[in-house]
Amino acid sequence: MKKTWFKEQFVYQIYPRSFKDSNQDGIGDIPGIIEKVPYLKDLGVGIVWLSPVYQSPMEDFGYDISDYRNIAPEFGTLDDMKRLIKELHKAKIKLVMDLVVNHTSSEHPWFQKSVKREGKYADYYHWEDKKKKWGSFFGGDAWSYNEERGQYYLHLFAKGQPDLNWDNPDVREDVKDIMRFWLDLGVDGFRCDVINLIAKDNTHPNGHWSLILRGKKYFCNHPNLHKYLHELNRDVLSKYDCFTVGETAFVKPKDAALLTHPDRQELDMVFEFDHMAADNYVVKWFMKKFKPMNLKKPLSKWQNQLNGKGWNTLYLENHDQARSINRFGSLEYRYESATMLATMLYFQQGTPFIYQGQEIGMTNAGFEQLDQYQDIETHNIYRFGRKLGFSHKRMMKKIRMMSRDNARTPMQWSSDFNAGFSNVDPWLSVNPNYKEINVVEEQKKDQSVYHYFKRIIDLRNKYPVIVYGDYKDLDFRNKSLYSYQRTDKTDEIIVVCNGTKRDIEYSKDYSDFTLILSNYRDQKENILQPFEARVYYKK
Repeated sequence: MKKTWFKEQFVYQIYPRSFKDSNQDGIGDIPGIIEKVPYLKDLGVGIVWLSPVYQSPMEDFGYDISDYRNIAPEFGTLDDMKRLIKELHKAKIKLVMDLVVNHTSSEHPWFQKSVKREGKYADYYHWEDKKKKWGSFFGGDAWSYNEERGQYYLHLFAKGQPDLNWDNPDVREDVKDIMRFWLDLGVDGFRCDVINLIAKDNTHPNGHWSLILRGKKYFCNHPNLHKYLHELNRDVLSKYDCFTVGETAFVKPKDAALLTHPDRQELDMVFEFDHMAADNYVVKWFMKKFKPMNLKKPLSKWQNQLNGKGWNTLYLENHDQARSINRFGSLEYRYESATMLATMLYFQQGTPFIYQGQEIGMTNAGFEQLDQYQDIETHNIYRFGRKLGFSHKRMMKKIRMMSRDNARTPMQWSSDFNAGFSNVDPWLSVNPNYKEINVVEEQKKDQSVYHYFKRIIDLRNKYPVIVYGDYKDLDFRNKSLYSYQRTDKTDEIIVVCNGTKRDIEYSKDYSDFTLILSNYRDQKENILQPFEARVYYKK
């Protein structure tokens, strides 16, 4: 297996709006991130993934871009961005930026010119005389009428996020120029937002009725996707020492193997969502009771089926997902379940991703009122659910568990006012539990989620078998335990995790191994305690 820097480092995702406010306007910013570079270095991460900071009207909080070469004023300036790149590199941390090129903002000059049918921009987007029957990821219809042009345009997300027409070669050339601009400034790669949606069937057939994303087969994983990605790689990415990770909904391991196999020169890795359905029916808003086996099965499937064919990403949280302790762990056993989930995940094969606050065990916001939520998806889904006949109480229960704002509450730095994030009221309320759960408290404790994450990072740096070793399931049929083996030519690692709130009998003998990590100080013989995790090593 080819060794590369992006396989060996932990990635830390920063959602800038909620990370650190330096100028006291209630919104996190780039100077705030610069202030916390020493924190990131001390934690031990080697790559930062920065969610969008580009110029934007913020309908979808930065994922609707109106200028790809400038920074939104609330986040700072282009000079601030250059300084961030410099400070991260000085700390030996690389920077990956979000590349959002499935769509732009409706305020982008390209769309404004397309509305007026100006020159080459006339078909920069998808236009139709008649409304097509496709569904939006944010609920409702994906085609909206533009009065000025007198046609309908496609937006797979918010109305202010019109989809680019990638069949147009001028669009692809403009995207390449954007990529070169940032790579030339020193950025080390891209997280490619909803990248497997960029290719569409441009005849725009009507989709058959479906509760989930009507018309999906016409815009998800279209065959032209591979052609476009290879073109970006050939013309831009191959010229730089960088990496790409693609956000890819509704992909299977065979799709990911095509997208990430090095010989095909498309992407380096992808985010898949199979394991994100462990507590829901395909879409997070159709919730079901979580069972450990529902998490084990997809994680194991991707480990086994992508081994030697591509490269995995290891994540449980990001800016689009609720907090993993609420979903797959236990608030009662917050420390134990947070550390167990980290052990279960980060000893597998793939590049590990930490989302801000995950390393201190942050939890869902639990807001009681709808107007406390700022996320456009949350409000759209609420309206969509009510139209379908769901009660207000039922929709609020879904939102409290699954809203993206659960991951977007301000980073909890200390027990000071507003968790040390800002001296003024923040754009989104701080989680009320910040006095107990914050960086200062976690760093103070001898046994904490924070220190446990640091130990995992240290171990991954110490033992190459954790990065490059083969993966093999152990006792797969066990519904309560997740255990697996990692091996290379010289070393062996055994990982055993109890995914439940109860003691589980466990009589495997690993006396010839060394216990190198556990989230319990005292182990019981033949018993795994609630959410207990153990890692054994043998040369």
